[in-house]
Amino acid sequence: MHIRFTKMQGAGNDFVVLDETRGRLGLTNAQYRWLADRHFGVGADQILTVRPSPGAGFDFEYVIHNADGGEVEHCGNGARCFVRYVRDKQLTQRNPVRVKVKKGELSLNMNADGRVTVDMGPPVFVNPEVPFDANGLVAQSMGNFERWPVELPEVGEVLMSTLSMGNPHAVLLVGDVDTAPVLQWGPVIENHVRFPARVNVGFLQVVSRNEVRLRVFERGAGETLACGTGACAAVVAGVRLGLLDAQVDVHTHGGVLTIEWQDSPNHDEPVFLTGPATTVFEGEIEVPDLC
Repeated sequence: MHIRFTKMQGAGNDFVVLDETRGRLGLTNAQYRWLADRHFGVGADQILTVRPSPGAGFDFEYVIHNADGGEVEHCGNGARCFVRYVRDKQLTQRNPVRVKVKKGELSLNMNADGRVTVDMGPPVFVNPEVPFDANGLVAQSMGNFERWPVELPEVGEVLMSTLSMGNPHAVLLVGDVDTAPVLQWGPVIENHVRFPARVNVGFLQVVSRNEVRLRVFERGAGETLACGTGACAAVVAGVRLGLLDAQVDVHTHGGVLTIEWQDSPNHDEPVFLTGPATTVFEGEIEVPDLC
């Protein structure tokens, strides 16, 4: 199969973007995995697909596949690239652009400075909806949130806060992200039995009430240069733990993301993610037949 693609990146989180507005390509999970492969395919953290509006109130459908080929619910950095793509390709001139994702909807806004702001919707804290199995655990309170003691093999109990940004996240506080055991603990927590849908793992270093450093081990992708939903989850957790103010600059290996979240009695205000979105190159590639 011969397909056209666009390579994009948002704060170093890189994507292959496919246009299915005129018809489905019908790619298999193995073919998505091949496209994401940095040796045999194009190379990307995720594959983003643009599809026509699925119904009233939406401009497009936004579909995300991880580097392992599996479809996932959400990707914040990808959402910024998505809106730049559809506007650069003149698929729409609307601003904001409303898109349907696997678990809800997003509002994407192009700013005058060239950055993109995404209304990520409200965070979810109900454990079964994250999903997180807290059965038998006793949470440790901090601020107006909690940290759960999760047992890791050969490590012992590790405290983490859990929430969903449309996809599951565990946030761990660390003193220095440079020395944090991201590559050692990340895959263990990602696949821990207490996270039945697996989980994205954020290692959060608080610099000040308005500035943090973050590394994220992404579900199905490993550590990436940046993770938009991970940045949102980390700031939301930090706000509820009493460590952060409502607007925070998140320093990742790929660049700076700005997160805004105003907590409320019901903790149900939307989270806003602002950051860059850049086209790297365009091309065509022959995708092998893979089941």
